[in-house]
Amino acid sequence: MADLIEAEKDPFDAIVDAPFDSALSERYLVYALSTITARSLPDLRDGLKPVHRRLLWAMRQLKLNPTDAFKKSARVVGDVIGKYHPHGDASVYDAMVRLAQDFALRYPLVEGQGNFGNIDGDNAAAYRYTEARLTRTAMLLMQGLDEGTVDFIPTYNGEEEEPEIFPGLFPNLLANGSSGIAVGMATNIPSHNVAEVIDATLELVDNPHAEHARLMELFHGPDFATGGLVVDSPETIAAAYETGRGSFRMRARFHAAEAEKAEDRDAGIERLGGGQWQLVVSEIPYQVAKGKLIEQVAQLIADRKLPILEDVRDESDENIRIVFVPRSRNVDPELLKESLYKLTDLETRFGLNLNVLDAGRTPMVMGLKELLQHWIASQIDILQRRSRHRLDQIAKRLELVEGYIVAYLNLDRVIEIIRTEDEPKPVMMAEFSLTDRQVEAILNMRLRSLRKLEEMELRRERDDLLKEQGDLEKLLGSPARQRTRLRRDLEALRKEYGPDTPLGRRRTTIAEAAPTVEFNPDAMIEKEPVTIILSQRGWIRAAKGHLPLDQDWKFKEGDGPAFALHAQTTDKLLLAADDGRFYTLGADKLPGARGFGEPVRTMIDIDPEANVVAALVHRPKGQLLLAATSGKGFAAVTDELLAETRKGRQVVNLKPGQKVAAVREIAPEHDHVAVVGDNRKLVVFHLEELPILTRGQGVTLQRYRDGGLSDATTFRLEDGLSWVTGGDSGRTRTENEIWQWKVARGAAGRLPPTGFPKVNRF
Repeated sequence: MADLIEAEKDPFDAIVDAPFDSALSERYLVYALSTITARSLPDLRDGLKPVHRRLLWAMRQLKLNPTDAFKKSARVVGDVIGKYHPHGDASVYDAMVRLAQDFALRYPLVEGQGNFGNIDGDNAAAYRYTEARLTRTAMLLMQGLDEGTVDFIPTYNGEEEEPEIFPGLFPNLLANGSSGIAVGMATNIPSHNVAEVIDATLELVDNPHAEHARLMELFHGPDFATGGLVVDSPETIAAAYETGRGSFRMRARFHAAEAEKAEDRDAGIERLGGGQWQLVVSEIPYQVAKGKLIEQVAQLIADRKLPILEDVRDESDENIRIVFVPRSRNVDPELLKESLYKLTDLETRFGLNLNVLDAGRTPMVMGLKELLQHWIASQIDILQRRSRHRLDQIAKRLELVEGYIVAYLNLDRVIEIIRTEDEPKPVMMAEFSLTDRQVEAILNMRLRSLRKLEEMELRRERDDLLKEQGDLEKLLGSPARQRTRLRRDLEALRKEYGPDTPLGRRRTTIAEAAPTVEFNPDAMIEKEPVTIILSQRGWIRAAKGHLPLDQDWKFKEGDGPAFALHAQTTDKLLLAADDGRFYTLGADKLPGARGFGEPVRTMIDIDPEANVVAALVHRPKGQLLLAATSGKGFAAVTDELLAETRKGRQVVNLKPGQKVAAVREIAPEHDHVAVVGDNRKLVVFHLEELPILTRGQGVTLQRYRDGGLSDATTFRLEDGLSWVTGGDSGRTRTENEIWQWKVARGAAGRLPPTGFPKVNRF
């Protein structure tokens, strides 16, 4: 009947009314805290996240020691997700694979057998095919688990126990680093050299008030599993570790082991004879997949974005060897390196974020000194707990040894009591003043053990235990002794991971990059002569070679020549529109001259109403005379006219109805300006009266009652003023007595010399 009533209950009766925002925030906070404290951030004390800790603990329980046989990875993953970590098997196996990869972890904690992935970016084989066991480093990290050093907590189902942290002295957090994204926070810690970490720790053990600068003399920065270079300045690196936040520039290492000369070897240059050479990369930045890097470079070559590079080859075996073949032997090796650094993942950045959980499971970003101080405190605590645990063991053993000594001294009587008494235990306790534990130990001894009860041995063991007990009590009572013991243990660990050992040798070179070759994309372009032709309707093309500018070019019907000029493929072409905007085109990007070319408007965003009034090759630090129909103008430096976008750059400010009338190059030897108006009046004044501006209307060059400016140019007064005569002859005429027209800037002027063109243009 009760079941029937229960079944008839309305499930909606269990619904609790609550504001949506508070319900959401409470639940999301629980999720966020769980992610931060139990999934994504490493513990400062052992540098592990829960999944890694549970993996290593499960492998220890399976007795997968470095000296024992391998076991299937599936066995390990099954134990982890079945007993300790109720999550997906794929995520657990991925975590295990990373612990075994020597290119991912500086000091691997798992030794794998089988396909555990590679630096090309290929995945590991399925866990049913691979086998694993612990490494010596993992055993050092877990050392002391049986010595009462850490608390054990129940697993998720309460059936078993797992350690809260690992107590080992190996400084795993900094040695192997960690990365993770939680909710609202993340962590990213690079790996470091154990010997350097220990040196900095020892400095703090001896001098807790040591300055950060002193620590950085011993602790030089990241030491990545894949080697490479860190090319930031010592000041940048020190600042990052002081605050716990920053970033490092990582670069590949160019190294040619087979090169004959030491300088070529260090520069990664292999000489091939006949002046030919190639670059060799032996180490790549951390977390860069070699396969994807090769694809990236190959794509650059295919897209012609790196024209000084001919080919890239992957000749790697167990060691990395990537070969870069230049387009020609004349390419500058340093320029090729800088280009590869700029355009590929041969240079990447690693963002430092020392966000960890402290002993109270509180997430916080720490600087190096604070991090090491917390770690030293945790190791001192572990040392104290180990000592107290050992004292308890000694006390229990001493109790038994005292009992054995009494039994040895009274062996015949003990045997007699055992033989004659139905309940020998109380009799022995009363007669020899023994405790229950002591009598129980004596009664549980085998007969063969009786011959081992030698008084001298027992007394020696008791003396040794008493001495150890005294030493431990002194240790627990003296912080100075504790620091001395920690120093001794750290020095022993340093010998195992010293810079002269294969595993402890520093892999990453930390050296500030030399002043780089200025990376100029134009340097990538092969220099070749071209002839550029721009038609009246705005069709542009570039013919190979310097061809005669007056030759007959083919144009579309109704179109004709406007500008023709010689240039190099490395040059920039400046186009001036009559609305005052300047545009820039690379001569190497112009279409070929087989057809009519392409409309220039497809390459630049020129106003539909505007027309191109000048096309000229950019000359660095050159000057142009810019004049508008309003009669105003100024000089501009050509470097200030270059535009980086299709939209160009506004240079001459114009009022409605005004246009740019003249754009002329100012030769270095020119010293005067000549201006002619629509009214056929000519003005000549000194070039110094013309201001140099980057943008504006300029100053009045000539004054008009009606009409406007027709043309303007610059010249050398001594040489006289020249102009092109009419007709098809193309001849020029020079007037030497031009001083008669020289006045102050802004004058109305007078009629030009006889023979001046009727079109009023120079």
